[in-house]
Amino acid sequence: MIDSLIVFIVSLLIGAIGIYVGARLVVDTEDYTYAIVTALLGAIVWGVVGFFFGWIPLLGPLLVLIAYLAVVNARYPGGWVQAAAITIIAWISVLIVLYVLAILGITGFDAIGIPGV
Repeated sequence: MIDSLIVFIVSLLIGAIGIYVGARLVVDTEDYTYAIVTALLGAIVWGVVGFFFGWIPLLGPLLVLIAYLAVVNARYPGGWVQAAAITIIAWISVLIVLYVLAILGITGFDAIGIPGV
């Protein structure tokens, strides 16, 4: 149980790094705590919407992605384009961090709060 909690927290913090980098580059926001909350809310919304609609071919994954983008859009200034840019930069950032950590043997290749990673 404690191992699962530690993995969850570390994965959430790594996911928040991606959102922090994306938000800093796109909307010039520098609050890591805000990124942590965004990652947590995004993961919850992703999970709930995925549970109810993710099984629908083509439409389900699209609805899940739109729900995640809605969280980012609601949490950061700008519009949908900025939310999409934050999300893309976050995804790339997390891939880089996880790749380096995986090479070093520190963690596996997954993070909470960033879809598809």
